[in-house]
Amino acid sequence: MGTTTPPRTLAEALRARGDASLAGLLRARPDLLSPVPNDITQLATRAGTRASVVRALEHLDRFALQTAQALAVAPDPAPYATLLALLTGDGQDDGEGRDGTGAAITAALPGALDTLREQALVWGEDEALHLVRTARELLAPSPQHPSATGLGPTVAEATPGMSPGRLQEILAAAGLPATHDPVSAVAALTDLFTDRTRMAALLDTAPVEALAVLDRLVWGPPYGEVTANPAPPVRWLRDRGLLLPVSTRTVVLPREAALHLRAGRAHRVPEPVAPAVTAAAERDPQAVDRAAAGQAFTALSTIEELLKLWNNGGPAILRAGGLSVRELKRTANALDVSEPIAAFWVELAYIAGLLAPDGETDERYAATPAYDEWLERPAQDRWTHLATAWLAATRTAGLVGGQDAKGRALSALGPDLDRSAAPEVRRRVLALFAALPAGTAPDPQALLTRLRWERPLRTPAPGTSAASGEALDLRSRIALWTVNEAELLGVTGRGALSSQARALLDEGPREASARLAPLIPEPLDHVLLQADLTAVAPGPLERPLAETLSVLADVESKGGATVYRFTPGSVRRALDAGQAASDLHAFLATHSRTPVPQPLSYLIDDVARRHGHLRIGAASAYVRCDDEAVLNEILADKRSAGLRLRRLAPTVLSARTDPASLLEALREMGYAPAAESAEGDVLITRAGARRTPPRTAPAP
Repeated sequence: MGTTTPPRTLAEALRARGDASLAGLLRARPDLLSPVPNDITQLATRAGTRASVVRALEHLDRFALQTAQALAVAPDPAPYATLLALLTGDGQDDGEGRDGTGAAITAALPGALDTLREQALVWGEDEALHLVRTARELLAPSPQHPSATGLGPTVAEATPGMSPGRLQEILAAAGLPATHDPVSAVAALTDLFTDRTRMAALLDTAPVEALAVLDRLVWGPPYGEVTANPAPPVRWLRDRGLLLPVSTRTVVLPREAALHLRAGRAHRVPEPVAPAVTAAAERDPQAVDRAAAGQAFTALSTIEELLKLWNNGGPAILRAGGLSVRELKRTANALDVSEPIAAFWVELAYIAGLLAPDGETDERYAATPAYDEWLERPAQDRWTHLATAWLAATRTAGLVGGQDAKGRALSALGPDLDRSAAPEVRRRVLALFAALPAGTAPDPQALLTRLRWERPLRTPAPGTSAASGEALDLRSRIALWTVNEAELLGVTGRGALSSQARALLDEGPREASARLAPLIPEPLDHVLLQADLTAVAPGPLERPLAETLSVLADVESKGGATVYRFTPGSVRRALDAGQAASDLHAFLATHSRTPVPQPLSYLIDDVARRHGHLRIGAASAYVRCDDEAVLNEILADKRSAGLRLRRLAPTVLSARTDPASLLEALREMGYAPAAESAEGDVLITRAGARRTPPRTAPAP
């Protein structure tokens, strides 16, 4: 039977893979396809570049990363047994009170290695595991970039510049025989530090103070500062090579000695198992769906109210782009929400394509044609449109009010709110919601802990939280914003994922709409008129009714029922929109379940009686003449049609042309008009002589 030759390079390992395995690599590391590699050798080269390896490491979970970090401090290549020992320890007491995670590590390590192999970060069989060189350089300890393991350099790495005489002195102090050359001296010292029995015997002779120094360095950082004349405990350690010099003032605990003190473990706290997302509360799933549907309807109403607010020309766009702080505050007041929530609604309308700059010279924000189409769709379809846009958006409304890297304020609808991580984090947060039983509201802090475990290189060390006063990393902030925004949008209800949101994530918008439709209240065709000049809408209204009523009355309060108030100003607004008093009476009689109160009828009639007594229009010029017959003659003349004349009074005509053109046109018609000033005085005009601009006469 033939034997398979172990691969000697990453390229050979990739060539041995099947098509499915290579496809998995390219899905996990899509940057390897840009541009498409010509062959496997080029693919292997690209997989080993620094930028690509950094991206791959950033997508590892904590245990896969800890496995790679352990390989980075192991010999190259390292057998599986050595790697397992670095993660579990050698079983001897290290004083750390370990909690029996060895079995979990043993069970999880094959999966972590599979992940590293699939992503081409590790290659080779279990007897000879190779960490890609670039990954080793990134993860191995160095003075400039300490390792997450807290380990320092090996004895061989820490002693290249040490004199042969000094090496022999260390061997003698450690009780080792002299050697003939530096290489064998380093090997002898390394053998001592890796021999558990002899190392324990050496440490048994150490002063208590020296052991205390080692305790401070053992879990990192392994570097310490010393004076020119160190204390006896430090001198004892330095004489025996347990502290090796890095510079005149710095010493380091060599890796082999640290591993002995750690009972062979590369990590103080290996984390082979993902932290559980614990529940903050258990809700009735049907109550969750109803609460989410109610909030979904509120979201639709808020977007409509926002764009109605900006219907006749929204706020101006800042020169640098975005919405000014003052306009955001004004919008928040109009929507009766806080400024951060107003920023979310504004951004949601924008990413959904319902809001955009109007493209005029003096640019302002306004609703798009897509908004009109959106309004005509059923409520459930309008909601799935918003939710789908939110899920995929790179724009991050939570950043509004903060500052960029240069200290400039970030404004709503501004150009600097895009974050490429946002869609992935949103979907991952909602996937963690979906993994819980229906009706379960997760603990937000447990969510953050899980996200940190899944992407440790993109998050700070565990324990960092807003409560500690330290700023959260971007991914954690996006996760918390996602939790809040999902509740506002109706993706969650009472903190738990709704069934319509589960359908949206798993099956798509059509199924989500079908789940939501029965939960959306049917629009009503009536209101309840009150004697105090108010109308109560006990639920959502049909669109024509809501649009007419919003013109005829002002919204006084919102909630389960909306209260509208009729005022002289609101009635006048309806009359200005082209309604007659009779139209308003008929409208109210048709849509009220209660009789129209007399005070409301009186209000409409009173405002209508006074409406339009004063008329305002525009005129560019006028003609006045005491002889009405002359003005009648001018109006009857076909040549005056272009002047767009209109009689304002028996002796006054207005024109839609400028005074000079009107004067010239009347003269051409055979009349002899005279221009007059604003005070009514006749203006005397004469042609001015033409002159050139001033110039200097040429020198003689």
